[in-house]
Amino acid sequence: MASSSIASSRRVDQSTWTPEQNKKFERALAVYDKDTPDRWQNVARAVGGGKSPDDVKRHYDRLVEDLIFIESAQFPLPNYKNTGKQLHWHSC
Repeated sequence: MASSSIASSRRVDQSTWTPEQNKKFERALAVYDKDTPDRWQNVARAVGGGKSPDDVKRHYDRLVEDLIFIESAQFPLPNYKNTGKQLHWHSC
């Protein structure tokens, strides 16, 4: 059973989202809120590209985790330095 869960997690990790799919995902979340019946089926249909309801739900869960992580100040913000007309990012 462990090998099947490892294969499943690898399949999820290899799932790629194009910028276009991410945009469709964001728009679908605005249309299909948490109270919408069959929310993840509707979002998956809107995203297309073979994404399943489970795929979009996992993508949403990761997005929420990332937001919580960033908002909890556990994620370092980039250090921007203004040098005239251009902004340059410098890592800490």
